[in-house]
Amino acid sequence: MGLRDDLDRFREVGEQRREDLAEFIQYGDLGGSGPGQINVPVKIVSLPEFAYDQRDQGGVGQGEDGTPQPGQPVGQPQPQPGDGDEDGEPGEEGGDHEYYEMDPEEFAAELDEELGLDLEPKGKTVVEEKEGPFTDMTRTGPDSTLDFERMFKEGLKRKLAMDFDEEFLRELCKVEGISPREVFEWARGENLPVSMAWVEEAYDEVADERGTWESIEEVEGNVERESVQEQIRREGIKQIPFRREDERYRHPEIIEEKEKNVVVVNIRDVSGSMREKKRELVERTFTPLDWYLQGKYDNAEFVYIAHDADAWEVERDDFFGIRSGGGTKISSAYELAAELLEEYPWSDWNRYVFAAGDSENSSNDTGQRVIPMMEEIPANLHAYVETQPSGNAINATHAEELERHFGIDDDDVAVAYVNNESDVTDAIYRILSTESDDNE
Repeated sequence: MGLRDDLDRFREVGEQRREDLAEFIQYGDLGGSGPGQINVPVKIVSLPEFAYDQRDQGGVGQGEDGTPQPGQPVGQPQPQPGDGDEDGEPGEEGGDHEYYEMDPEEFAAELDEELGLDLEPKGKTVVEEKEGPFTDMTRTGPDSTLDFERMFKEGLKRKLAMDFDEEFLRELCKVEGISPREVFEWARGENLPVSMAWVEEAYDEVADERGTWESIEEVEGNVERESVQEQIRREGIKQIPFRREDERYRHPEIIEEKEKNVVVVNIRDVSGSMREKKRELVERTFTPLDWYLQGKYDNAEFVYIAHDADAWEVERDDFFGIRSGGGTKISSAYELAAELLEEYPWSDWNRYVFAAGDSENSSNDTGQRVIPMMEEIPANLHAYVETQPSGNAINATHAEELERHFGIDDDDVAVAYVNNESDVTDAIYRILSTESDDNE
């Protein structure tokens, strides 16, 4: 087997594992995993491995360590452990699956790969400040941090702006009958940064040569003007006109290390209409969401709220099994959620509020209470999962009302429908791919 074959085989193993993960989420026994470890049943796949060349093992027989045993015929294979008759029929024992253990971080990475997600959590709580690269500038600082390169560039730009061809102006001063004022006016017309004092001094220096030229036009036609750039290339830079304002001192950028904190509020309808199949679909959707967010964030807290007409906080172990005989008032859960979230300030915590049920709610509660509260509770994402295995009931309108109000493209609210296990991964993708990058 060549290297390319090995790589293809490993790629096949990775694809198979992701297929096993998706199948596990939809149909597997989620109860066999815990908050910190997920046990995913995987099909046994033969991995590529190195094999020794049998010709290099030494000896000519098949005895132990390559040494023939007395009386052993050369070339005759010897029985190995496991050979021969044993109890049971071939293929009688199961063995086509094993469990692959992954932590939430690996689970999140695999789910990203499987569903094509790209959630990048934002840190909120500053836990450390440290010095980064020296990219910021200030007007004061120790000499060792002076940005000389910048100062040189500023001085060079000033030199290019201020210098002029002095020799050419001296030639103008030699024109018959010309005055210093006329030379100065000509220079200003050419945008040359020359002073009247300089012109007067140059004019006096060439007094004996006055009359060399009859006119300015004659000078322009016979004397080649030289640009500052050409002069620098010819003579080099003898002096750079630095100024105090050119000085800048580098100091390090302060980088804030932020801890990625998240609180996930899981809300479930436990009223009499939430029978076993509906509860199972809620668990099958919410559990991978919990694992995923736990794997994405440095610190994850989970809050579980059960409700019928009233709401109360419960432990996770009880969350999916509770069933009551009461009616339904979803707003009671959001009222409790708002109260519990006071312990997790929006400035320090990322927040997710996930609710699930069969979309049955008391009259007008969705429009009058739930929707306003969803708008008032700051969160990265609000989501509602409708579980109706038999299709929508006549009075199951909560999800539809949310969708009508918020729309299907809202970056802060996701609505998903789970009628059976095959809908679970689509619902998870719908929820996790909805969050906007702008949530802070």
